[in-house]
Amino acid sequence: MGGLTEANLRELAGARSFERGRGYLDAVSGVEVGDGWIGASVHGTERYEVELTLDGPGGLTGECDCPFGLEGNFCKHLVALGLTVLARPESLPRQRKAARDRAQDLDGWLAALSKGELLALVREQIGEDRQLRRRLELRAASARGDLAAVRARIRELLDIGPFAQYGYVEYADARAYADQAGQAMSAIGALIGSGRAADAVVLVREAMRMLAQAVESVDDSDGWLGQVGTGLADAHLDACRAARPDAVQLARWLVGHALGEADDGLTDIDPLDYEDVLGEEGMAALRKLAVEAWQGNRRGWAEKCLMERLAKAGGDVDAVIAVHAADLAPNGHTHLVIARELDIARRPGDALHWAERGIREVRDLADVDTALVDYLCDRYAQVGRTGDAVALRRDHFGARRTLLTYQQLRAAARAADCWPAEREGALAVLRADAGQRQLGWYGGSVLVDVLLDDKDVDAAWRAATGTGAHDRQWLTLADQVRATRPADALGVYLRLAEPLTEQTGNVVYEQLVSLLLSIRDCHRRLGMPEEFTEYVTALRTAQKRKRNLMCLMDEHHL
Repeated sequence: MGGLTEANLRELAGARSFERGRGYLDAVSGVEVGDGWIGASVHGTERYEVELTLDGPGGLTGECDCPFGLEGNFCKHLVALGLTVLARPESLPRQRKAARDRAQDLDGWLAALSKGELLALVREQIGEDRQLRRRLELRAASARGDLAAVRARIRELLDIGPFAQYGYVEYADARAYADQAGQAMSAIGALIGSGRAADAVVLVREAMRMLAQAVESVDDSDGWLGQVGTGLADAHLDACRAARPDAVQLARWLVGHALGEADDGLTDIDPLDYEDVLGEEGMAALRKLAVEAWQGNRRGWAEKCLMERLAKAGGDVDAVIAVHAADLAPNGHTHLVIARELDIARRPGDALHWAERGIREVRDLADVDTALVDYLCDRYAQVGRTGDAVALRRDHFGARRTLLTYQQLRAAARAADCWPAEREGALAVLRADAGQRQLGWYGGSVLVDVLLDDKDVDAAWRAATGTGAHDRQWLTLADQVRATRPADALGVYLRLAEPLTEQTGNVVYEQLVSLLLSIRDCHRRLGMPEEFTEYVTALRTAQKRKRNLMCLMDEHHL
């Protein structure tokens, strides 16, 4: 079966798509078997055309025009077709042989026709198939060398008019338009093949401009026009390799295209792909033009990307650094990028210099790119500068007082064997914050969080009692002290449960039942199970209309 097995289908699709494909067996229709392929339609959200290739170089493969399949995935619709065929395995060899016989019969019949008969057949087909007629008209114009006719046909192919209502091509018509636009690539390819590569260069650039204008008026959600744009970019490279245009002029065009002068987001052309066409003279011109463009707009994204690409390709690390250094981010991120480039170039001293410069030049460490702090502390640790790592972590914690920066300071200070002193200083800062009611992003005290993280539960309880805490923190504290201080924990649980009794919803009920289990445990530890019975009985009476809550309480024997 050419690799068509249930195991192969599962491996290609993955467990999820395979199982979903089982549910589409009744949606498969119009199965057609060729010698090495099987096609069909599968009706899902829409009608999709699917095709399995049985004997390809890579074994079993498939294509489907559903959105998931268009991304290159082996989708559930392909699974459905494969399982449908596997359900009747005895017929597949016979159908493949019949397909081979039909192909041979057709070849024999065509070979026996006279020129006049073949012409009549072709004319009949082009009268019925508009797409075929257009393709043949383009080939004829290309063969004649009629550049004007080819240009006119390409313009027609890229015109959205026949597909647009109110000047816009809707999603349902986008693929049909893309199929038509794709014929422009065939026309350009025919020109290249017929020795008219120089004309092809001119026409493909015009086609790129027209496609860039058209995409603004097309719902290309599935990326069909992107595929056309990629094809045009490939055709341009092929045409340039065949035509060998003036290297300097080509370099100027490539730089202009890379900088967005063509306003074209579909044809992503890499100037470095043209190195064999440009030669030394053209590459020198390309670099010169790129530098001039960048010097004129050092913060331009396209200019920076082109310069960085050329510099990296040439192994010029200093040029890469110059590009980044011309537009340094205020949070130190660019300094980090430069440091990493220097690491790759095996220049650790320069990398460290740039990372430290990034820290110095940040106005407020609260805004620094934390990855830069992490990078620099790691570098300090590697070279034994643990004191510098602690100092940087201390400064960062002082600017951004969070549990994470506290944990990072703790790790650095322990590595330097100075945590007790650093801890006292950090806690003093947090106690001052707590006294001024400076809370974390969620409204809770950072002091309580860090004390809990340090496993200093008693200190955390005192801090929460003295300066306040978030309900989340109180719940954590109650869970921590329940075994040793059940009365204190009980008070917290009862307070947290009270507002939940006024709310509804399964999530609320789950939270309430969890608190009730903790309340029961506290009563048991205090030797007062009767009080819990009275409490839960009163609660049931008050909440009896909440059926889901009652069921949940029953499940937990409350």
